[in-house]
Amino acid sequence: MDQRRQKSDADVRRRDLEFEGNDWVYLKILLIKGVMRFCKKGKFSPQYVGPYQILRCIDKVAYELDFPSELASVHPVFQVSMLKKYV
Repeated sequence: MDQRRQKSDADVRRRDLEFEGNDWVYLKILLIKGVMRFCKKGKFSPQYVGPYQILRCIDKVAYELDFPSELASVHPVFQVSMLKKYV
């Protein structure tokens, strides 16, 4: 009984996202204390950066993004949970 209730609660919050090549998306920033990523730092930095174009779909949940040259050191493959559709 408890598992069913937990599953139904989780399913309400889950969102199935699928993107195609050439779609534009925002990338979610993980705030790690003391670490500067994507030229943003601090409590008031934005949650998402971008938009970036999707180059290809690697898997149902993994996408490769087209980063500018200044972000060449960042790995370009991200899970779908880290992406938000650009409107």
